[in-house]
Amino acid sequence: MLAVIPARLGATRLPRKPLRDLAGKPLVVRVWERVQAMNVADRCVVATDSEEVASAVAAAGGECVMTRADHPSGTDRVAEVAALRDFNRYDAIVNVQGDEPYVPRGAVLGAAEMVSSGRFPLGTAAARADRAILGTPNVVKVVTADDGRALYFSRASIPFLRDEHDVGLADPLVRQHIGVYAYTRDALLRWVALPQHPLEQVERLEQLRPLAAGIAMGVATITELPLGGIDTEDDLARASAHWQDFSRGPR
Repeated sequence: MLAVIPARLGATRLPRKPLRDLAGKPLVVRVWERVQAMNVADRCVVATDSEEVASAVAAAGGECVMTRADHPSGTDRVAEVAALRDFNRYDAIVNVQGDEPYVPRGAVLGAAEMVSSGRFPLGTAAARADRAILGTPNVVKVVTADDGRALYFSRASIPFLRDEHDVGLADPLVRQHIGVYAYTRDALLRWVALPQHPLEQVERLEQLRPLAAGIAMGVATITELPLGGIDTEDDLARASAHWQDFSRGPR
């Protein structure tokens, strides 16, 4: 399996995000170290459009691939890497976002297993969560079929709790999506060949594009809630404050 970490330098909410310091190293390097330590993939590369990012990764001993600057999503950047001759022997690819230094190992393993087992052409992960997230648009929710297949992702309240006396039914169904993706090669290339779907554009969720096209995506459910990605200065401060405890704990 090939692991790809897309990292672009053009983020606006947190300028120069991949190169921002997290406990003494650039954020993108911390993510690369995290994925390497998981031993999930046979090869792990960072995909970027920035020479500065590539230099930082190389200085840390990592492998980097230069990609185009005009990709609309991380999945498109991952697909460019997967299509290169040097990587065409990998039939399964996992995408770990470049701003997720605390991504749970179980999420990456679970998403990868959805694909490597042959159950689904696409895989991702979610964590059981408190129903308080249902009212938070910044938290992406997912509902699944009985076999683990994703039915829908949304920033809205799904499942919607219509009657308070159904709390006992609803609570076990609340899932917080974790932005890790795994793909078969064919499913990845089909995904990026599809035009953007109105659902994707309305919700600002790229994973709705393959779902709308009928490409099945399995969801591995874990119990460990992630700390979350890093999009703002406050997120970076929170991640830095958490680093000492994280580095001492089980990984």
